[in-house]
Amino acid sequence: MKSVTTRFALGAFAALCAGSLALPAHAAWEPTRPVEFIIPAGTGGGADQMARAIQGIVTKHNLMKQPMVVINKAGGAGGEGFLDVKASAGNPHKIIITLSNLFTTPLATGIPFNWKDLTPVAMLALDEFVLWVNADKPYKNVKDFVDALKAAPAGSMKMGGTGSKQEDQIITVAVEKATGAKMTYIPFKGGGEVAVQLVGNHVDSTVNNPIEAVAQWRGGKLRPLCVFDAQPLPYKDKVTADMGWSDIPTCKSQGLDMEYLMLRGIFMPAKATKEQVDYYVELFKKVRETPEWKDLMKNGAFNTTFLTGDDYAKWVAKEEDRHKSLMKDAGFLAK
Repeated sequence: MKSVTTRFALGAFAALCAGSLALPAHAAWEPTRPVEFIIPAGTGGGADQMARAIQGIVTKHNLMKQPMVVINKAGGAGGEGFLDVKASAGNPHKIIITLSNLFTTPLATGIPFNWKDLTPVAMLALDEFVLWVNADKPYKNVKDFVDALKAAPAGSMKMGGTGSKQEDQIITVAVEKATGAKMTYIPFKGGGEVAVQLVGNHVDSTVNNPIEAVAQWRGGKLRPLCVFDAQPLPYKDKVTADMGWSDIPTCKSQGLDMEYLMLRGIFMPAKATKEQVDYYVELFKKVRETPEWKDLMKNGAFNTTFLTGDDYAKWVAKEEDRHKSLMKDAGFLAK
């Protein structure tokens, strides 16, 4: 006959085994300290507005236990931000929002950085480019603008844009090649400043992203002439009394045969684990389901394509090759 002590010990052991079976599986990774959200661009531009919108959504809907801290590192056409994240390999508490300067900055400057130095997380959207003029100018369509451009002394008309040898200047060079006319490109720190300069008639045109100029368009200060996409934008709600994004014709349909869309995507430092990447992918899926995000997409006329994993990495690799070709044609590659 077993002793009471033995029976107690066996019972305790059985209870412990049963309890261990009921224990949850190993918890998935999540941040244990504040997450730095790096913006390799200035304040007021499209990347800055999107990152701060994401920060607000995450906070409002309690999507993270840790805070998300937005930090602008715009120096060197965003190179400051990219090199910071490159130097943070193995740190899962840092993410970066990218635009096409992911490609153009290293190609133009020769800084020791390539997108492969980072870990792809997700494409959040693609951003459009629109040819804008001051609403007080007589240009009602692309033909009016191009006729004025050709009639003006070479270089006398000014195109404002964000940064040098970046997306806006690439498009400017393409417009010059398509029209045979020459403009003077004026670089500014961010898309917000670019829109202000056009309102003030300090430049004659810009190719700002929709979200960077929508406030001035709604206020009657700017006029969109065309969008650099293969098809008109799908958003039909009126932005002004008589126009919505879908009413802006494509540049291609008006004789400027070119298209250009820009990445709005997320990367982490190198050496991120699958569990860490999965955490941020799921976080951004939750962000995309909120009404605030959907309003941002509509107000900024974004292409809402979402990619992760191999599909995202393949898209980025293809865009890198495309930008090498575009920048070579424009004479923007670093010597």
